[in-house]
Amino acid sequence: MATIRVTLSEIARVAGVDVSTASRALNARYGVRKEVRDRVLGVASRLGYRPNLLARGLITGRSQTIGLLISDIRNPFFTDLARGAEDAASAAGYDLVLCNSDLDPDKHMKYFWSLMAKRVEGVIMNSVAFLNREDVRQMAESGTPIVLLNRPPARSPFSTVLSDNVGGGALAAEYLVRLGHRRMAVLAGPRGQTNLDDRAAGFLRAVQAARNCAEPLVLRGIYSATGGHAMMHKLIGSLNGITAVFATNDAIAFGAIRAALDAGLHIPEDISLVGFDDVEMAAIVHPPLTTVRQFRYELGAAAVEILIRQAGSKGALPEHRKFGVELVERMSCRAID
Repeated sequence: MATIRVTLSEIARVAGVDVSTASRALNARYGVRKEVRDRVLGVASRLGYRPNLLARGLITGRSQTIGLLISDIRNPFFTDLARGAEDAASAAGYDLVLCNSDLDPDKHMKYFWSLMAKRVEGVIMNSVAFLNREDVRQMAESGTPIVLLNRPPARSPFSTVLSDNVGGGALAAEYLVRLGHRRMAVLAGPRGQTNLDDRAAGFLRAVQAARNCAEPLVLRGIYSATGGHAMMHKLIGSLNGITAVFATNDAIAFGAIRAALDAGLHIPEDISLVGFDDVEMAAIVHPPLTTVRQFRYELGAAAVEILIRQAGSKGALPEHRKFGVELVERMSCRAID
């Protein structure tokens, strides 16, 4: 059976008011007596009225919609981040549209302009490191507020929300040095992924400060479990006394665990491993992964809160927030004599 859409005019007719009064009552605006508002709301509820949000958006210029553009939905890091963003958006009366670019810069930009066409009030994205200057210029000139996740504010014209990636990398290095490791490796992402580069830089800087350690070997690849497997497989072929590995995200670490098992190595007996993110799976893989915890839910919520403030204030300056991190010690590392 076809559903008959109830119009604002019908609500006004049944409630015995004009259309403008019905509209003000439904939108909780001034100038409507309580008894009239209650009557209009009662009629709307009884008739099953649903407002036309698209039409309202065309009139007000506000869509009450935010876009969340992420690079890889398979990465469990984004699960809690998206929950935090969705909860904050819902609490503020906004809808959240999720887009996944699959690490493809062309798909990333296609989704961005699709969101613009849908008149979203702002976009949260996890990185524009792989975009060219023209892409960044066009996004900045779109006039739509943008919040970047895990990107330093000095390198962007947009608002940013990030974790202390440099400090987190240093935490991982200092922990492994305390356990006696002197020859280590870093499984990093491709150059230009700023958050992963910063984690690697923090790790290298802390190892150098220890003075009695060899320069860590840095391998680069895709920042996914597949990439982690490939990098670890390559490393295992020429360990040269390396006893510990730092993976710049947990997805890479999970791939590294698989590669070690494939090669007949045991973690941490043969090689220690530290990740970065502390996604839910980190506590249940074997062995449970020692990792640097990011507060992913809080990152997503903060991004939405900033975006809503930006959307409601014309000409607002970019805002920047940095969250601390902490080391979570589990069973993937061992002390060396």
